[in-house]
Amino acid sequence: PNQTAAQSLEAYLLEAEKNNPGLQAAYARYQAASEQVNQVSLPNPELQAGFFLRPMERFMGTQTADTRLMQEFPWFGMLRTQKEEAYQMAQVAYFQYLEEKNQLLLQLRSSWQELMLLQGQQHLTQANLEYLKKYEDLALLQFSVGTSPTFTPAPSLSPIANQVNSSGSSQMSQMGGSNSTSSSPTSMSASMQRTTMNAGISGMSTVLQIRLQVKELEARIQQLQANSELLRIQFNQVLGRPMTAAIQLPETWESPTLLLEKQEYLDKILQNHPMLSMYASENLALAHQGKMAKLEGKPMIGAGVNYMPFTARIENGMSMGGDDMVMPMVSLSLPIYRKKIAAKIKEVELLQGATILKQQETQNDLSLSWAAAFRDWEDSKRQLTLYSEQVALIQQQIQLLETSFTTGSVSLQELLQTQQLLLEYQEKQLLAQYQGHQSLARLEALFSTNPLN
Repeated sequence: PNQTAAQSLEAYLLEAEKNNPGLQAAYARYQAASEQVNQVSLPNPELQAGFFLRPMERFMGTQTADTRLMQEFPWFGMLRTQKEEAYQMAQVAYFQYLEEKNQLLLQLRSSWQELMLLQGQQHLTQANLEYLKKYEDLALLQFSVGTSPTFTPAPSLSPIANQVNSSGSSQMSQMGGSNSTSSSPTSMSASMQRTTMNAGISGMSTVLQIRLQVKELEARIQQLQANSELLRIQFNQVLGRPMTAAIQLPETWESPTLLLEKQEYLDKILQNHPMLSMYASENLALAHQGKMAKLEGKPMIGAGVNYMPFTARIENGMSMGGDDMVMPMVSLSLPIYRKKIAAKIKEVELLQGATILKQQETQNDLSLSWAAAFRDWEDSKRQLTLYSEQVALIQQQIQLLETSFTTGSVSLQELLQTQQLLLEYQEKQLLAQYQGHQSLARLEALFSTNPLN
């Protein structure tokens, strides 16, 4: 059953990764950021063309147009730095997607464990309800025959005691005449009637008390079913399925187990957590932005060609010129406004410092979350051991009480109280299991070792 449960939950996790709308949106943002790497390129070439409305007479001939084609080139290393910066920003989006996926899977695991908890509580409550109905039938049976489940009749007198009383009564009758201290049949009959009446009232009170508990448990089962229904709707929404889709839960709750030692978890968390990797990539992107700001202080080089078509002109009956002119050209930008560049460099330095501080804060938060998760894990193990032993002891006590109840030495009320105590410890046992699974789910979300990453 444990393997089946693990496979079932794993199937739901894969389904959530594939169909959850929020996770799909996060992955689309990562893909969009990745496309920015391909957007880095040279500036578009510039083409200029002019035409004379009236041909220009020049020594070379008659000029009718002027065409210029220029291409600017950034300083050496600028394009490579821009691509690196775009790549690191895409990595930031990717690690954000991983973190969203980890949080989504944590939510799914938590909802799964809560569904298992509600199922276990329903089973416990239903079993206790059946016990109460059995005790109710027993109390009704005792009430119908006129005895109380909480009443123990006095023992009858022995034959020797009867002889002593008879002898004493005879002697007193001889010595005291007609006065006698023995009880009359009428007074003993009235006493027995009062005893029977009190027993009937006590028995009916026990029946009513059991029925009150039955009503309370029936209402609790309905509330647990309503809570489970709401949680199933939420679970299906995370999976991207219809709200009424069936969810298969295993009958048994598998025991949670740790994959690594305590300190190894912390080392892996600080090494692999997506948020720490995101800040590392963001810091690298800012470093490239600073390098780009410095490169913007370098001149841009332009190269091109100027083409001027000429037609021959007639001078003194002779054709003059008419050869087209092609002139290579070079341009150079002059970044003389240094204040803007210095401000950009300063901005990047401040952002880098903020990113480092944010990374340290996240590292501290992760260490605290790791410590809290392990505290809850260890606490759940202690509680589970304690409650398991207490449940076993109470079950033994109930067996003894049931045996004693058949002999009339124990009241039904005491048996009911012990049964209620068993239910309380069984629920505490369930809550300890739930706490263990929840702490393990939090560790897995921090650790990010699931094969879905």
